[in-house]
Amino acid sequence: MKETFMDHIKSDIESVKKRDPAARSTLEILLTYSGLHAVLMYRVAHKLYQYRFYTAARCISQFARFITGIEIHPGAKIGKGFFIDHGSGVVIGETAEIGDNCLVYQGVTLGGTGKDKGKRHPTLGNNVMVGAGARVLGPFKVGDNSKIAAGAVVLDEVPPNCTAVGVPARIVRRGGKKVDVCGELDQIHVPDPVAQELCAHLARIEKLEKQINRLEISELGKKLNNSNGNKGDNDKE
Repeated sequence: MKETFMDHIKSDIESVKKRDPAARSTLEILLTYSGLHAVLMYRVAHKLYQYRFYTAARCISQFARFITGIEIHPGAKIGKGFFIDHGSGVVIGETAEIGDNCLVYQGVTLGGTGKDKGKRHPTLGNNVMVGAGARVLGPFKVGDNSKIAAGAVVLDEVPPNCTAVGVPARIVRRGGKKVDVCGELDQIHVPDPVAQELCAHLARIEKLEKQINRLEISELGKKLNNSNGNKGDNDKE
């Protein structure tokens, strides 16, 4: 059965209730949640966009941006139960597609790289979570039930049931199992990619220093042997 306009709005409100413990009532959500305001105005703008009232649709989306700080292009396709938590600074491009029951935090960009034509923006599957400040850039898919860590920059496809972390993002969990050394994704305890790179370089420097020390010891041993050999020859003379 096809979802109606009102079905989507009801599911958006229910999504806020389920996911935000601070939400106390439907009235409070309707009056105070800027993320919901942006999504509701997107729903109206998207309908107009589908009927080719492009200018009217863009005017509504720009008004939503002005009052909420959230920019959703009316051409984007967004499923039911979409929740933008905190909201400010979110940007969703024209050809972006978002499945059902997705969660996006503040500062997220679902954008393009400037190199593609036609389909330029990412596709999120169902039940995808994108952490605060993350950038998902390009016409690829983030699979169902996947998570993007706060601050990650995703430039390639993310398979279903995976967790992507870092700059550029890499898969650290797949199907609930660790791919790399990384704790549970909780928006706070996320590995620092810069620190990890520094650690890797320090480990390499330490390894090279040990090799140099071994070579120096070996060279010193050869010099001592040669010196003792020359001394022995001089004694014989």
